[in-house]
Amino acid sequence: MPNNVSPGVDGRKMDIKANPKDASTVILVREAKDDSWEIFLARRHHRQSFMAGAFVFPGGQLDNLDCDPELFNFVRAATGFDPCGLLQDNALTYEKAMGFFIAAIRETFEEAGIFFAGNAAGNFLSVHDQDNCQRFADYRCALNKSQITLRDIVQREKLLLFPDMLIPYCHWITPDIEEKRFSARFFLARLPEGQVPVTDAGELTESLWTTPKKALEMYYAGKILLMPPTLKTIEDISLHSGINELFAAAAKKAIYPILPQLADGALVLPHDPAYTIAEYKRPANPHDHSRFIIQDGIWKIAFYNK
Repeated sequence: MPNNVSPGVDGRKMDIKANPKDASTVILVREAKDDSWEIFLARRHHRQSFMAGAFVFPGGQLDNLDCDPELFNFVRAATGFDPCGLLQDNALTYEKAMGFFIAAIRETFEEAGIFFAGNAAGNFLSVHDQDNCQRFADYRCALNKSQITLRDIVQREKLLLFPDMLIPYCHWITPDIEEKRFSARFFLARLPEGQVPVTDAGELTESLWTTPKKALEMYYAGKILLMPPTLKTIEDISLHSGINELFAAAAKKAIYPILPQLADGALVLPHDPAYTIAEYKRPANPHDHSRFIIQDGIWKIAFYNK
């Protein structure tokens, strides 16, 4: 969603310009030295056609190969791992639901060099050990160029993927005012021990670790650009004092599609009283920011106020 759109329309549902493409996004978190906790954000290249220059969580589009049952033979997950149940979407097939988890793993490796994979004992691969560094950098480059598949990598390296390290958090759908639209599943994940994120220098350029509250301060000070879904997600997770509290809350969180709508002179969310798209409308919640308004040239989070 562009940051310079003026939401001054009458609220009628606009014609869809493009069907949303399925995608996965990972909110990568780590403990900080001062007992706080941080999130990882990377800046999209200024020449990208979608969200150019914005700081985002790593992620990208679901690929057909992410849903390949043959790839699931290289998965290690807790007994009873239920991707459909975790995503809270029983309309998904098992293969499609598992594919969202696999896409999250693949995209995080492609874009940030973080690999949620390891051995049968559950130990994470230490990608940045000297012996592994160059080899996995080459794999990552080849994967980005579609010269190799994720299955090829785990098969050669005798690795297993760890989808249960990813906790579903929310589900955003790009509004139909955009020509490029995504139906993105957001996941929470701790930074694996022994791994350090490095952006791909292609789609993502510079990166930063920062506390959620600091990220919000930087955004409102004009130091970084955030799109509304990222802004609202960071605001939500900033309410938690620690990673354990955040993950405990995420395990109990209701997940539903969030398709923002231009209405009432704002970009409103499904729990806003002005929201009118019946398929996505949610009960009103006066205690949660429910809309974005443009002030001083940027999106700001606001409450419904009538």
